[in-house]
Amino acid sequence: MDTRDYLILAGLAGLAVVVGAVTTTKPLDAFLLTGAIEAARTTASMVWVTWWALVLGFAIAGGVEAWVDAEDIADHLDTDGPRALALGTFFGFVSSSCSYSAIATAKNLYKKGASAGAALGAFMFASTNLVIEIGFVIWLLLGWQFVLADFLGGFVLIALMAAVFRYLVPDEILETAREHATADDDTVECPNCGMDVDPEETAYTREVEGSTYYFCSASCMESWDPEAANTTIRERATSLAGWRDLADKQHKEWGMLYDEIALGFVFAGILAGFVPQSVWTVVFDAHLFGVDALYVVTMAVVGAVVGIVTFVCSVGNVPFGALLYTEGLPFGGVLSYIYADLIIPPIMQAYREYYGGTFAAILSVTIFACAVVTGVLIHGVFVALHAATGVTFVPDPATARITEIQIELNYKAVLNALAVVAFAALYWLHATGDDGDGMAHGHGGHDHGDAGER
Repeated sequence: MDTRDYLILAGLAGLAVVVGAVTTTKPLDAFLLTGAIEAARTTASMVWVTWWALVLGFAIAGGVEAWVDAEDIADHLDTDGPRALALGTFFGFVSSSCSYSAIATAKNLYKKGASAGAALGAFMFASTNLVIEIGFVIWLLLGWQFVLADFLGGFVLIALMAAVFRYLVPDEILETAREHATADDDTVECPNCGMDVDPEETAYTREVEGSTYYFCSASCMESWDPEAANTTIRERATSLAGWRDLADKQHKEWGMLYDEIALGFVFAGILAGFVPQSVWTVVFDAHLFGVDALYVVTMAVVGAVVGIVTFVCSVGNVPFGALLYTEGLPFGGVLSYIYADLIIPPIMQAYREYYGGTFAAILSVTIFACAVVTGVLIHGVFVALHAATGVTFVPDPATARITEIQIELNYKAVLNALAVVAFAALYWLHATGDDGDGMAHGHGGHDHGDAGER
């Protein structure tokens, strides 16, 4: 996220406070004090609930990225068939990353010959919305039902996007977009993460056996191991070098996503503290509609729109999704909100730069429509399953975990303490590692703004 995005989010937070101040029945000073306390309480609560899961999720994602090879991906994604879509989804899942990195990697796959459905549908969506860490956070804040819905809905959304690209978008538009994506012939691919790098601008290069490699950031350059491809997963997992590589990869993931996650917690806390229930009731009031199905469709659209205007993506939008669910946004609307993280304004602008205005508009509208349709479909299926089996597939909004603040000596305290130890140990491995050229690891986060595309 850049300065403009932060300013927009700050403006939205200020607007929330103003709306609360106008609609509250409390004296202004009491409203501001109690609102600030509740905002801090809610933010701390969600951090307490999810900290251990975030550390574990990023560590697992780092291990997958460090120990599992995913070379020549594009060669397997050149069709819109089930196999290519399944492989695109799998490679996206194991290529856990922030949304900005995901769209850049998907563009590289597309320009190398991958189909639109496999690269811009399966891979791009899976690498942000079907990854380990987001599953952990959804489970802890919203429940297992939302985890199941997120993954099942993700497969539905990927299939819908592939169908749109295959049957509704003319081939000439797809090829024009591919040509636009390949027009930047002066860029090369970062060998560590796959993002585009301008050799004339980047300061991060390495010489290996007479060849020069260009990197998008310091952390990518320092964590890249050209010899890793010659070792097995077992050798990497049982060696100090392999664990240092894992530490580097998970540090990169934190570097890409820490601001998104923090903003998601803080923004949800501000809305929980300062926006009265009466406002949420007006926005999500089911009694405004006489037909339940129409209400679900409308709220799915509202959820997707909220997902766009909040500017937060990936794991960071889950805390706000939990708040929306407790305040009345229905099950399917929350799913649509989560799925819309790939069409926030900065990302839509990146689509325009990558593929041109026409295809960027088609891609953005397709993601929006598929997010809404998927949210409605999964909502209907889960309601029907609940009615048919008696199993609670659509949980009570009161079960969403946004208010637990009691710090007690229980399993959660133990897990959080272990997470602190694990986080410190992995950071130490990252900061003290040596890649064989005398370069110390750990000179800052994975800032793709240095030389790559964001």
